[in-house]
Amino acid sequence: MVSGTAAERLIEVEGIEKVFSVRRKAGRLRRVRHEVRAVDGITFQVPRGEMVGYIGPNGAGKSTTIKMLTGILVPSGGRLRVAGIDPARERTRLARRIGVVFGQRTTLWWDLPLKDSYELVRRMYRIPSAAYRDQLERCVELLDLGPLLEVPVRQLSLGQRMRGDIAAALLHEPEVLYLDEPTIGLDVISKAKVRSFLREVNAERGTTVLLTTHDLTDIEQLCRRVMVIDHGRLVYDGGLAGLRAAGEGERTLVVDLERELPPIEGVPGARTVKVDGPRQWLAFPAAQSAAPLVAAVAERYPLVDLSVREADIEDVIARLYAKGGPAGAPAVPGARPGVR
Repeated sequence: MVSGTAAERLIEVEGIEKVFSVRRKAGRLRRVRHEVRAVDGITFQVPRGEMVGYIGPNGAGKSTTIKMLTGILVPSGGRLRVAGIDPARERTRLARRIGVVFGQRTTLWWDLPLKDSYELVRRMYRIPSAAYRDQLERCVELLDLGPLLEVPVRQLSLGQRMRGDIAAALLHEPEVLYLDEPTIGLDVISKAKVRSFLREVNAERGTTVLLTTHDLTDIEQLCRRVMVIDHGRLVYDGGLAGLRAAGEGERTLVVDLERELPPIEGVPGARTVKVDGPRQWLAFPAAQSAAPLVAAVAERYPLVDLSVREADIEDVIARLYAKGGPAGAPAVPGARPGVR
């Protein structure tokens, strides 16, 4: 989806694959070896400073991709570079330039107070004292960690620990931040704090963020670009508006009339799905412009007010997955023909 020079493309992925060999039972005594293609020929680029959502169902290959980008796993095929570095060959060098948060695991020391974990991070990354103090103070303020610094990590709630993990991942001021389910299990207030913090880090420092999540509100509030992976293959790469169109979602025109009337008819491309007194709801394809519908309604009916509601993103994703099969792959930027 993106263009630009090689220097601007902080993450470059070309046809990467990851194949696992597993043994499965075949009768009482026999086991047969099978290959599982967790990631199957994915290609994408992420320019410096972009915040990208990377989504898909469980087992789609999201976490496997992140682990290859960090050097934890070695690709079975293809080529990838992060900040010009091959993660598998120079993992230690790359570690100084990336931050990672896995929602299901912590990088903090379980029995130590939060502040002592941060001090160990400082020593590991050899962060200069002045830079460390400035960055820690900023993270503590924005993530509301002040009251937690003296608390052992094991006594923190999930939301508190997650905020602590995000701060730890940013203390050495990485160029790239990988977030794997960063808001999993968090309450509404904690989610809001994390999202606000990530927006600020991205805007002020230009930190590149690759975000995997099942909470699609994270994507809607943080990312202008989203990549969808399914069965190890990239099926969509583009904006949220394009995703809604690819998933054949519907938008809704909410119309307030001067008085109660029968369901609105004769508006091309729209159908009335609900009537409640003078208010009516008209559904129309997400890819279609609302302007002709508005003009048609205003011309024929006594209009007081109207609004357009976007397609529900969760419904769009479900539709996209449900297409399935080679014929169902969406012909959109970044999607590969004949995949699901």
